[in-house]
Amino acid sequence: MTQHASLGARAAAGAIIAGTLAACDGPQDRSAAPEISPELYQVETVAEGLSFPWDLTFLPGGDILVTERDGALRLIRDGVLANAPVEGAPASFFAGQGGLMEVEAAPDFAATRIVYLTYSAGDAAANTTAVFRARFDGEALVDGETIFAASPERDTDAHYGGRLAFLPDGTLLLTTGDAFAYREQAQLRDNHLGTILRFTPDGAPAPDNPFFNEGGLAAFVYSYGHRNVQGIAFDARRGVIWSHEHGPAGGDELNRIEAGANYGWPIVTEGRDYNGARISPFTDHAEQGFAAPVLGWTPSIAPAGLAVYDGDLFADWTGDLFVAALAGQALHHIDLDADGAVIGENRLFLADRARIRQAASGPDGALWVLTDGDGGTLLRITPAQ
Repeated sequence: MTQHASLGARAAAGAIIAGTLAACDGPQDRSAAPEISPELYQVETVAEGLSFPWDLTFLPGGDILVTERDGALRLIRDGVLANAPVEGAPASFFAGQGGLMEVEAAPDFAATRIVYLTYSAGDAAANTTAVFRARFDGEALVDGETIFAASPERDTDAHYGGRLAFLPDGTLLLTTGDAFAYREQAQLRDNHLGTILRFTPDGAPAPDNPFFNEGGLAAFVYSYGHRNVQGIAFDARRGVIWSHEHGPAGGDELNRIEAGANYGWPIVTEGRDYNGARISPFTDHAEQGFAAPVLGWTPSIAPAGLAVYDGDLFADWTGDLFVAALAGQALHHIDLDADGAVIGENRLFLADRARIRQAASGPDGALWVLTDGDGGTLLRITPAQ
């Protein structure tokens, strides 16, 4: 049953809370970073003509699966993009920011051939972020089923989140968004808006989730107080979950995710509404008792994808983060020390200053990048010869 009609009334509680806030200092401009010399790397186009590519996953044996937001799952085999889409992908609601989003091979893919996809399910009146599981037989997806759908449904076509990450214990993280129009709901745990969720490979809430004993929808919640999380990655070297989320006009965040933590949206943010109005007078997360970002960007760079580089072709970058930026039209390199503290940031610009949708660390040690749009590309980045 659609529940979006009740969300507007419940937003009043958040507005009252926001109205009690006292003023504090405004945001700082941290959107600029030095450029990495293009003499240090080379870029190879692996596939082009993609329709709003959103994500990719590497399979044992060299195959690559790529999602296109308009609903197609594409196969690259032996470096060649197959002409026809892979059959068996779920039908998605392709509108606004919705459509087919993530594709993630299961950690035991070599034995099970299982892949997971996220997509916006439903229609304009009632839709949500959902997770689909199927077996890839080498040519098509078979035995597919939707194992999870975030609740409640909503009547907007923005802020779906939609990123996945496996943890070492086999559980799965799913990011969501606040549906744009219902941002106050991110402060409530009895819904899945503005959260990071954790569940088993079958779609059940993980029994050691921080709010499992609250039951209901809260049983799935791993962290909350998020706006629109479109990047998440597990850092195996440090045992850290990293994520980033879109702010409004400014206030993008890179976060270190802890179980049960509240990341403050919309009570505290460096961003402003798109009309220039202040969303909140608070910009200091820690001062207000919320988990603070480790890095922020104001003006916004629109972070859309995240990778922990674990290759060795770029030895100086091993263990660092790479953030794909849409508005920033760059790949942001976040230099980390051994404990995960940020010690520097610079930017890698690709040809034509393209919008970057996703970054990935490939099994070949290269950095792989998807550029956004109708006519997007898959690029492979290696050190200059």
